[in-house]
Amino acid sequence: MAKSMTWGAILMLCGCVLLKDGPAFSEDVADVDCKNPVTQADMNQCAGDSFRKADAELNAQWSKTRAVLLSWDKATPPDNDNGAAKRLLQSQRAWLSYRDASCELEAYTAHGGSMEPLLNMSCLKELTEKRVEELKSLAEFYAN
Repeated sequence: MAKSMTWGAILMLCGCVLLKDGPAFSEDVADVDCKNPVTQADMNQCAGDSFRKADAELNAQWSKTRAVLLSWDKATPPDNDNGAAKRLLQSQRAWLSYRDASCELEAYTAHGGSMEPLLNMSCLKELTEKRVEELKSLAEFYAN
């Protein structure tokens, strides 16, 4: 029993040394040139960055569209229950579920591989950008 405890302590010590001497993730993040990614990890990171940018645009457009629909709801007859804004919320929730499931399916072609995150994030970005345009169109429609 003492022998296995000794090996356990040695392995734990080696792991701690490796963690101490390894580069921090944040150091690598700053060095990625997304105009010319070199490694799969770079491509994955750049795809993730692109998706996060699209998601921020989606959130901004969501707020604008929702505000337009709330205004439209207020201008309709008094028995209105904010129907347009409620339906917008329902559709957005359904769309998010669709987007996430659809992109997981698309990325599954590389399941377990290093390319899976790239496929997933690229799909998420593409569908999110399309949704931003849909929300813009919806806001324009209700604003008129």
